[in-house]
Amino acid sequence: MLNIENIHITFEPGTPIEKHALNGVSLSLERGDYVTVIGGNGAGKSTLLNITAGTLFPDKGMVSVDGVNITHMPEYKRAQYLGRVFQDPRRGTATDMSIEENLALAYRRGKTRGMRWHINNKERGFYQERLATLELGLENRLSDKVGLLSGGQRQALSLLMATLKEPKVLLLDEHTAALDPKTAKKVLELTNKIVNKYNLTTMMVTHNMRDALKNGNRLMMMYEGNIILDVKGEEKANLTVQDLLKMFETASGEEMASDRMLLT
Repeated sequence: MLNIENIHITFEPGTPIEKHALNGVSLSLERGDYVTVIGGNGAGKSTLLNITAGTLFPDKGMVSVDGVNITHMPEYKRAQYLGRVFQDPRRGTATDMSIEENLALAYRRGKTRGMRWHINNKERGFYQERLATLELGLENRLSDKVGLLSGGQRQALSLLMATLKEPKVLLLDEHTAALDPKTAKKVLELTNKIVNKYNLTTMMVTHNMRDALKNGNRLMMMYEGNIILDVKGEEKANLTVQDLLKMFETASGEEMASDRMLLT
């Protein structure tokens, strides 16, 4: 469903701060794969996600979704294939628009829209039905401005918007990092519920090793622009945080230096 081949990208080339962010990264996700991606700051996780999303274009290599080459396709055209939830809950929604207007934007993504809004009763009923699955009471607040919602409610809405049209690939960019632990747990539970129900091919970037181990069927670890660990199935299910630390030391030749990863 997602194929990434030999991706290279360098930031600030030819300058004293030149950074080789990705060095020939390749990976393939089958339909329904749910991969968690971990690594320290600067490992290349977000860069890989941004290249998949179209926020960045690689210097070399190819990205395809379901057999369609999207390597140089602009971000707005990739919207028909991809759903994305950002770390900041404010980035996935329009603050001054109502809940139902935000859902309408997501539902009509890729379609030609006029200047007038018209949400019929059938469409409104669909939104209420999907909102009810979040179990947050938002199905009774369709006309409320999104700016009135809490961070957790807004992130849950962003998740619903990103998956409303069942994208071929769902990208989760540390989407619980800005939430308190209780709310983060709830959003992750909703994520797994939606991903499993619709069998969505998913890539989740996280700093939290326990979340990376607990969620998904596959785990990748990145270091200095390379994938140094890729485990799945039963092998992943049996791993512990200590196992990951040892694997990192073996693959990279040094100790895990990210306090943020260790503390989580």
